[in-house]
Formats: sequence, structure tokens, C-alpha cells
Amino acid sequence: MSDYTPSHVGICVSDLERSLRFYCDGLGFEPGDRYDLDSSELPGIERALEVRADTVLTSQMIERDGVRIELLKFQTPGVVGSPSSRRNQLGLTHLCFYVDSVDAAAERMLEFGAVVLDDTRSSPGTDIVFLMDPDGVRVELMRGAPPPPDA
Repeated sequence: MSDYTPSHVGICVSDLERSLRFYCDGLGFEPGDRYDLDSSELPGIERALEVRADTVLTSQMIERDGVRIELLKFQTPGVVGSPSSRRNQLGLTHLCFYVDSVDAAAERMLEFGAVVLDDTRSSPGTDIVFLMDPDGVRVELMRGAPPPPDA
């Protein structure tokens, strides 16, 4: 039996600097390793990334509290599609962060490019609201504290 250890979650972005501002300056992540990748120098990477063309991209790792996110900025080919806009859509639907005050946290994220989805405000046992990062990736803000680590 294999042991599976989580590594990271990848998010394709259209503007790396704008996304770094959102995730690092706004949500408190720290930049980590950065890789400039080119299929002319790394044959086969386009297959690994499921891109059917010559590929040039930047892979920027960010981390906070043991959570690692890889921000992927494709120069060639460009980005396509749009992120999930509903929680019942297949695939990764959102990231979630605990906050002391949903309203204050949502208001603060506006200065980092967030769009608050006011229609998602609710209190099903705790206050929550969803917002979008600069590319439309959904981020949930939930009032509360993280559960204590396993003893």
C-alpha cells in the first residue's frame, strides 16, 4: 500500500503579480520556489501539463500554515476557460479560510482585487461569504477558528 502525502493545489492565473498581491498581501501567503518552465528546454512538460502545444509558463509556489498553492501563469499557450461558479460543479470549487469577522475580512480583501459575492452571505451555523479572486476563483470566508491539531 502506498502512502499519499499532500503536496499542493494548483491554480491557473492570468496575471501572476495580481494573484500574488491577492494571495500573499491579502491572505497572508508567502512566496516560495519559482520555476520558469519551457517545453523547448524540458521536452514532455506539455504532456504532463495536458497542453497540446509548445509551452512556456511560470510556476510560483506560495505557502501559509502548511498549505501550499502553485500559481501557474501560462505565457504560451494562454489561459483558457473559467473557474467553477457553483459548488455543485465537478472539480475543485473553492478555497476556504477561517476569519474572526466575515464582514471585516471581506471588506479588507476588496483592496487586493476581491469581488465579494453578497448573495452568498449566510449563517448556516456560522457566518460565511464567498468572494472571487482576481480571476474568479471562489474563496470562502468562514467565521470561526481552525480545529485544534490532532494530539
